[in-house]
Amino acid sequence: MIDIHSHILPGVDDGAKTMDDAIAMAKAAVDEGITTIIATPHHHNGKYDNPSSSVTTAVRQLNAQLEQHHIPLKVLAGQEVRLHGDLLDNWEKGDLLPLGEETPYILVEFPSDHVPRYANQLLFEMQLKGLTPVIAHPERNAEIIEKPDRLYELVQKGVLTQVTAASVAGCFGKNIQKFSMQLIEANWVHFIASDAHNLTSRSFQMRAAYDTIDCEFGIDAVYFFQENAEQLVNGQTVYRDEPVRIKKKKFLGLF
Repeated sequence: MIDIHSHILPGVDDGAKTMDDAIAMAKAAVDEGITTIIATPHHHNGKYDNPSSSVTTAVRQLNAQLEQHHIPLKVLAGQEVRLHGDLLDNWEKGDLLPLGEETPYILVEFPSDHVPRYANQLLFEMQLKGLTPVIAHPERNAEIIEKPDRLYELVQKGVLTQVTAASVAGCFGKNIQKFSMQLIEANWVHFIASDAHNLTSRSFQMRAAYDTIDCEFGIDAVYFFQENAEQLVNGQTVYRDEPVRIKKKKFLGLF
C-alpha cells in the first residue's frame, strides 16, 4: 500500500515532533500495510515553509533512521503546497517538489474555508506547464461542501483530488464521511491518503478507509485507488472515470 500524503517528517510542521515520533509513525504505517509513504510537509501556508532542499535532506535522514531500526518503509519527498499566486514562479526556482520527487504531480491545498478566486486559472496554468495538480482533502473545504460544483468544474478540467482516509472512516463525523462517499460515487476522487500527523488525533486510518470503501463500492474501487497511488509514484498516468454531478437533493440533506 502506498500513502501519498503524510506529515511524518519530524519537527518541520504540525506533524511528527521528534525523530522518535516519526519512527513510531513509521511502525504504525507498516502495521497498516503501507510500504511507501510520501512525506508532504506544509509549505507556504502562512505558518510553515519547507522548501525542496530542506525536505529532501529531512527525508534522507529519516530513511537512514528507518534502515537503522530495520523498519521496512520507504519514504519519498513531497510537499503540501498552499495555493498561492507565486506558485509557478516558485516552481521555476526549484522551491517546490512534486509528489515522489520525479513525477508531474503536485499536492496543493486550499484554505480550509474557501477556494481562492484565482484557483481555476492557476490550476490550468500548472497543467500548461506539464504539472498535474492533486487537491488535498477537498471534502473538508467549507466552500466545496457548500458548493460542490466548484470541485466538479476542476475535476472536469483535469485536476485530481485526494480524500483523507480518516474522512472515509468517519473520524471527522458523519457529514464529512457522507460527503466523501458522494465524491467517490460521483468519480471526483482519485486517491485515498492518510494525511497522518500523529498516532492519536490524526493517525493513518488507511485500512479502515479501504474496508469502508470495499463495503460501500466493492473491491474494484479499492484497487482503483491503490493502483492510482502506484501510478503516481511511478510518474505514470493515473486512472480517471468521467465525473458526474452530485444531485443536490442527496447532498448532506441540506438542499
